[in-house]
Amino acid sequence: MARALTATAGLREEHQWILKVAGVLDEILSREADEGLDFDAIEACVSFIRLFADACHHGQEEDLLFPELTAMGMPKETGPLAVMLQEHEMGRSYARHMVKSLPGARKGDMEARQILVNSARGYVKLIRGHINKEDNVLFNMADQIVTGRACESLCHAFGVVCQRRFEGVSKEELEGLALDLMGKYSRE
Repeated sequence: MARALTATAGLREEHQWILKVAGVLDEILSREADEGLDFDAIEACVSFIRLFADACHHGQEEDLLFPELTAMGMPKETGPLAVMLQEHEMGRSYARHMVKSLPGARKGDMEARQILVNSARGYVKLIRGHINKEDNVLFNMADQIVTGRACESLCHAFGVVCQRRFEGVSKEELEGLALDLMGKYSRE
């Protein structure tokens, strides 16, 4: 039996990819004392975060879902949308700090290394809580109010976004990157 189309089904699936890469990043950090930091893997995680989690996924939320919810009466300045937007900005800040500190950390700069580690840990904690809130609160609300033709239109628009390239990389290639990282670092 086919599953009913919901406004957030695709976004929920993308959350699983994001959580898996956050798990990889967490695993890399947990091995630091014994193995040091795998800077190449961290760089790959940061690329995934910037391109898949932010440009593709958060872009769909901010450019498509949130305006649809606002048009249907959900306030943007307060409540769940305001919290989600604030957390998206926090995630971007963590990613910027990781990008900026990575070259120095690779060269042995201990201050840059600490910024990298703290930013990575902050991101992992933030994104896990953020996704929990979206999946269990905001998305449930969205699925109740975005239905019928509005849902079909929104899902089509999501599909168009997913066909884009993000700094020259496709969504499928980013999912492949996630699979590679999981193959090396998954605890499962």
